[in-house]
Amino acid sequence: MKTSQLEYDLPQELIAQEPASKRSDSRLLVLERASGAMYDRRFSQIGDFLRASDCLVLNDTKVLPARVYGRRHTGAALEGLFLREAEKGLWEMMIKGARRLKPGEVFLLEGKGCLYEAKLIEKKPAGNCVVRVEGGQDFQAVLERIGFPPLPPYIKRDADPAKAETDRQRYQTVYARQPGAVAAPTAGLHFTDELLDELAAAGIKYAKVTLHVGAGTFKPVSAEDMRDHKIHGEWYSIDEPNAAIINETRRAGGRVVAVGTTSVRTLETMAADNIVRAGSGETKLFIMPGYEFEIVDGMVTNFHLPRSTLLALVAAFAGLERTLAAYKHAVEERYRFYSYGDAMLIV
Repeated sequence: MKTSQLEYDLPQELIAQEPASKRSDSRLLVLERASGAMYDRRFSQIGDFLRASDCLVLNDTKVLPARVYGRRHTGAALEGLFLREAEKGLWEMMIKGARRLKPGEVFLLEGKGCLYEAKLIEKKPAGNCVVRVEGGQDFQAVLERIGFPPLPPYIKRDADPAKAETDRQRYQTVYARQPGAVAAPTAGLHFTDELLDELAAAGIKYAKVTLHVGAGTFKPVSAEDMRDHKIHGEWYSIDEPNAAIINETRRAGGRVVAVGTTSVRTLETMAADNIVRAGSGETKLFIMPGYEFEIVDGMVTNFHLPRSTLLALVAAFAGLERTLAAYKHAVEERYRFYSYGDAMLIV
């Protein structure tokens, strides 16, 4: 398909800069795939569209405080995004203004009264940098001291510790357990512990998967033909007990409702003969219109950027025409878009 088919008009003021005052107070647009019918609700009413035989699949990845700030010895400010620890003390990072840095240059990372000396080791062809952080401490411990929530670029923030504390709580699902993501699985941000308990009491089951969301999730597709885009790889895991819950749901005639595109990719990566296998690895599964789903019967998702792989996945599930009609409706009804925005349930 042509990437231009994933365009839509979005007024700038509908890009959410703050989360809803309460997670489950965000709005919910329900889209029925078969009929195209749409319903405007609150997220707290999601149970009205679920059945006791359904299973919600949650991505329990935990977002690292991966945004870091620093300065060169000249005084020039730096901003970076931690991507992964290549080996002990060696960080792979995206650094704004990396063109000015030279291999071997030493600079400072700072935050919360802490300073860490870092040295640029290598500039990689893709534009990422390899940096050695001195001190020999675990990268998670360092990030906890100096890191900020890695909000996407369309949410405007600076190095304000007070604002960062709020984002630390809200740019994280209430069921996050496995550290490793540098972006949140945002469809899950709308759930509260109370809502999860309410749904469980109604007979809805839960299964957990892990997919560590990477920075590439925000990368727009620049290729004219979607098939020419190279999708980013992300690490995932499904264990035997959770795979069993999902497979039993399907055997009993229930629906598997994936919470977020990350859960969708994980489930479909591990699909074989209409069951889910346990396992882990890196997925580069690129789901676009024409894909035939094996496991997923329903999806909870936020509203995504134009020309993005995430919007392509939603269009593959709901149909391109129905998806764009739903987005047009959401714009007309003044829904809030993107990571801190409102949600859709597609069934």
